[in-house]
Amino acid sequence: MFRRKFTLGWTISVSATIGILLLWTFFPIYWMLSTSFKSNLDVFQLPPEWWPANPTMENYAGLFSPETPIMRFFFNSFVTSVLTVLVTLVLATFSGYALSRLRFRFRNQILVSVLITQMFPLVVMLAPLYVLYNKAHLLNTYVGMVIAFTSFALPFGIWMIKGFVDTVPVEIEEAAMVDGCTRFQAMRKVVLPLTIPGIVSTGIFAFLDAWNNLLFPMVLTNDITMKTLPAGLVLVFTGAFKHNWGGMMAACIFSTIPVVIIFILLQRYLVDGLTGGAVKG
Repeated sequence: MFRRKFTLGWTISVSATIGILLLWTFFPIYWMLSTSFKSNLDVFQLPPEWWPANPTMENYAGLFSPETPIMRFFFNSFVTSVLTVLVTLVLATFSGYALSRLRFRFRNQILVSVLITQMFPLVVMLAPLYVLYNKAHLLNTYVGMVIAFTSFALPFGIWMIKGFVDTVPVEIEEAAMVDGCTRFQAMRKVVLPLTIPGIVSTGIFAFLDAWNNLLFPMVLTNDITMKTLPAGLVLVFTGAFKHNWGGMMAACIFSTIPVVIIFILLQRYLVDGLTGGAVKG
């Protein structure tokens, strides 16, 4: 079997390129961690310190002070993100299955319409959404936030789950229905277990979209106790006359922990979900 022999120069070039890309990717994380251990005076020091000479934990201690309702922001983000995942998965699963398996009028037009909704910038939706929420009394509510997050995550979820259902051979489902299963039972017992990687991947993306969303919480909530982490951190740590970058970075590290844990626990499903939907089975 022919094997290509790589020269030393080629190996060094590839290794250097990978090193540069890794540095480019992880340096912001390193700088965020470094800044979280600096005092406000050290943050603005010139030239900047690559690592704090006098590290301090005051930024992390300040997260739990009464003036910084970080736990309230965390709770709001957790509740709205989890509810968004549940609603998105239920709607996307049934919609994706129907668009994959059923044949009805305007099916292709519906698919295109779902895709077109992703072409509009999020900021375009804010003004009409605020007017609608104000009239419907949905401002400063979990229900309003979940609806907003779901409306943005659902189109992607529908297309993703549809792609996974397409990879499941129809013959397997038909065999189950011949054995006495209804279509819903065949979907639940045959199709869904084979599309778990796609469902988990869709849930992860819905969670990240809700967890990191800034514009919706900034516009659709005017009560600080209803802010999620991105919007709450902006209001607490920045302003016209203050920029507490150390506290902001400490809060960002704190808010990143749930995301890292989710990726560690579900990374296998995420990798399968990213690659499996592109293969026709």
